[in-house]
Amino acid sequence: MLKRKLLRTFLRYKAQFISMIVMIALGIGVFVGFNMEWYSLEKDVDFIFDKTGFSDYRIFSEKGFSEEDLEAVRSIDGVTDATRFLTVNAGVKDSTDVIAIAVSENINVSGVYLMDGEPYDAESKDGIWLSDQYAEANDVSIGDSLTLTYKTLTVTGTVKGLIKASEFMICVPDETQLMPDFHSYGFAYISPEMLTDIIPAIFRNFIGNNLYYQINVRSDMEKAPFVEEVDKALGKTFLVLSKDENISYSESRGEIEEGKTMGSILPVLFLAIAILTMVTTMHRITANEKTQIGTLKALGFHDSRILRHYCSYALVIGLLGTALGIGIGYLLGWYILSPGGAMATYIDLPYWNLYVPSFCWIILIIMNVFLVVIGFFSVRQMLKGTAADALRPYTPKKIRHLALEETKAFKKLGFGTKWNLRDLLRHKARSFMTLFGIVGCMILLVGGLGMNDTMKAFMQSFYEDAINYENRINLDSETVKNSEALQMAEQYDGDWCSSSSVQMGDKAIGLEIYHITHDYVRFPDEGDGYMTLSDDGVYICSRISRDYDLSVGDSFSFSPYGSDDTYTAVVAGIGRSMSESIVMNDVYASSLGIDYTINTIFTNEQDIATGGQILNVQTKSAIMDSFDTFLNLMNVMIVLLVVAAITLSLVVLYNLGVMSYTERYREMATLKVVGFKDKKIAGLLISQNLWLTVIGILIGIPAGVGVLQYLLNALASEYELRLVLGPITYLVSILLTFLVSLAVGLMVARKNRTIDMVAALKTEE
Repeated sequence: MLKRKLLRTFLRYKAQFISMIVMIALGIGVFVGFNMEWYSLEKDVDFIFDKTGFSDYRIFSEKGFSEEDLEAVRSIDGVTDATRFLTVNAGVKDSTDVIAIAVSENINVSGVYLMDGEPYDAESKDGIWLSDQYAEANDVSIGDSLTLTYKTLTVTGTVKGLIKASEFMICVPDETQLMPDFHSYGFAYISPEMLTDIIPAIFRNFIGNNLYYQINVRSDMEKAPFVEEVDKALGKTFLVLSKDENISYSESRGEIEEGKTMGSILPVLFLAIAILTMVTTMHRITANEKTQIGTLKALGFHDSRILRHYCSYALVIGLLGTALGIGIGYLLGWYILSPGGAMATYIDLPYWNLYVPSFCWIILIIMNVFLVVIGFFSVRQMLKGTAADALRPYTPKKIRHLALEETKAFKKLGFGTKWNLRDLLRHKARSFMTLFGIVGCMILLVGGLGMNDTMKAFMQSFYEDAINYENRINLDSETVKNSEALQMAEQYDGDWCSSSSVQMGDKAIGLEIYHITHDYVRFPDEGDGYMTLSDDGVYICSRISRDYDLSVGDSFSFSPYGSDDTYTAVVAGIGRSMSESIVMNDVYASSLGIDYTINTIFTNEQDIATGGQILNVQTKSAIMDSFDTFLNLMNVMIVLLVVAAITLSLVVLYNLGVMSYTERYREMATLKVVGFKDKKIAGLLISQNLWLTVIGILIGIPAGVGVLQYLLNALASEYELRLVLGPITYLVSILLTFLVSLAVGLMVARKNRTIDMVAALKTEE
């Protein structure tokens, strides 16, 4: 009998039950999906790091490392393994594409993961192991011949395998390009045998035996003691970068940390609303079921049996919502983490497997237990007393006059305003839940649309307006002389730059020296404008200013790697930058006595002959094309946030609107009896919803701005984003919230046409 009653009750309160299931499913879906995203990414990234022997440290030298240097590093106590490593950007013959050629003497460190073809052969003299993503994008197959050019050197080989590599897991040429573009840039590994077979004929007399400019090391040591031991072993100071300063590691870990942060914000919002909705709705349903509960008790059902019956409602709702939510979570995870998903356009992994953290299952179990407990306490209150007491209809709490009602201002208000104010203040839980849902909706809308405004402003500031050149010429800093670079800059009517790394404290910081006469490069300040490089100081990014507590006018010191020289500079300005860097003009650099090599020319000239001292040419259009992919991904995420916000507000507001209608059923019947028309009563219901909407918007706008600012600080501090929200964002957020609130109000208001005045007024007051 109770099983049939379970089904009948579900059908009777189907709107409330469906809304609770949907809310729980959304809450659990977002919770599982967001936590699955960062946890799966962590597991999948760690997989390729482990399989390819991703290095913990990279030691750099402009003069190259000998085998004796490698053995000296290997002998350091705490070093697990090491290899000499080389990577250079080479052009693809008869193409504008660029491929990073990599060579590792010990493939167990900074190695490759084979996806197809022959295993990597360290003794092959004609084999090329090519990025499978580049091969797919450019229709290259195993067995094809590939010719690469570097300076005057030509490398011709056969593609023997398609690979992934952790060193190139995020495959971008430099920090100016946000997203990989495998149509124009990829990577390939060749063997040490192939390298030594090519080099002697042309470069052996010039560069000697030290072909490798990098030593990659596997070690669990902390950076400071590791650097100290390296300096002792090699007898001088070298540039040492930890894996945290490598883009593949830092950006992937950044994505994981971002996922953890997002997993602690949005899911909490959804779950909190779902649980609060469950509490209020279950209480109202059991209140309406009081007569049924009394009837069961009068028929001889024990309290424990009745409790189990009504707790089963909460259990069924929880289980259905959990099952649906897990499905939503997996869909969300698969959308982000799959070969065709959003993350795969940025991070190049061999496999995309989905994993759910163990704590998620524990929380899901606890949540379902909690939902049953909610049902238990909701029903237990109705079972107090005898069967006769339980048979009496539910009597609402005695309504007391509020102090507000005795004020002159209140007495001057119209009937509808008074009625709604009384109801809001007397049903605080329902009013709070409605307000909470609207605020949550506004946070999602303002946050999502505001992120779109912020990223567009970022693109405009850092690229559209800051990059005024058409081509960036990258020179071979190993062979080019400044006099030759200056001649090329004059030939191509361009500006130039020298980029290198220096040591500041225990960190590697970029040093950029510019000569700007054509306004081809601009430098964003901390606001909306741009800085002009003066002759009396350097310009640092906000992160350096914050980390080293530097302000305009302060002095600080830095040292070039491999040198005992120390330079002291004065801070002339603080701006925003894509990377941690010190920027100055060539006049100030000369006044400090800094020895630099020009390695970049910015120009609008189109006819540029590559080869020789020109390594490659990077076009502005290639840089901007990668942003289109980035913006498209961001737009999809924004659409998901907007849909989530609208769904959240629809479900919450409709559920609470129906609850409000149920709670005021007798009052509305009374209004109909005394002559109020359906339209007038509908106006009362809608106006209360709109009041709460206005209050929710006023709270939600600053809350959304605050949450977005927190996310920018927590998730994207390395980009030094400045919060920007346009008027359209505010307008769209407000209009969408109002429209949803109005639509829900109209749906609920239509119910007053079916009020049974006689039945309603016969109930006990």
